[in-house]
Amino acid sequence: MNLGYRLAYRLGFTPWENAGRSVFAEQLSHLLDAGPSPGVGATALDLGCGTGEHSIDLALRGWSVTAVDSVPLAIERARDKLPTAGADVTFVLGDVTHLPAYVDDGYTFALDVGCFHGLTDEQRTAYGDGLTAVTAAGAQLLMFAFSPGRRGPLPRGAAREDVERALSGWTVVADDALDTSGAPGLLAKAGPRFFRLVRN
Repeated sequence: MNLGYRLAYRLGFTPWENAGRSVFAEQLSHLLDAGPSPGVGATALDLGCGTGEHSIDLALRGWSVTAVDSVPLAIERARDKLPTAGADVTFVLGDVTHLPAYVDDGYTFALDVGCFHGLTDEQRTAYGDGLTAVTAAGAQLLMFAFSPGRRGPLPRGAAREDVERALSGWTVVADDALDTSGAPGLLAKAGPRFFRLVRN
């Protein structure tokens, strides 16, 4: 999967970046507003951050943000945005299935906009173990994922049961369908959802 993302960024074909800025940006903003409020020293983790749009948004909301992606070009472009964005984010070139090797611990919030749903079952288990290891008890995770299904170039998707299996140390407290009224047909048919989880 990583090779595909590397090629996509190299070719400039990144429709998921556009969707995050337009199709579901408003709903994501509302969900972030409804989540935990950043206090002094509150730390957030952006998983599969791409070029950093959501990472920067979190920082502007008051979080101290660390963002991880495995595509060098995506991280490079994310870092290039910081001088004009007016935000302070630590962008890390790393693997979300080995989080303790790349980031500190004690995070109280994590955001995943389309990362988990593209991983294999084995990678999902490693992702869950690593995320549990680097977050504090009571931490929240907000995750965007397509429903399972084969849709050509789109990620394989993830059902609630897949999320619960991989994140056994967490509890799903909300499961909301994406408002697809303004979404392109392919995205609407993918059954996108937002899951909110709390670490036990």
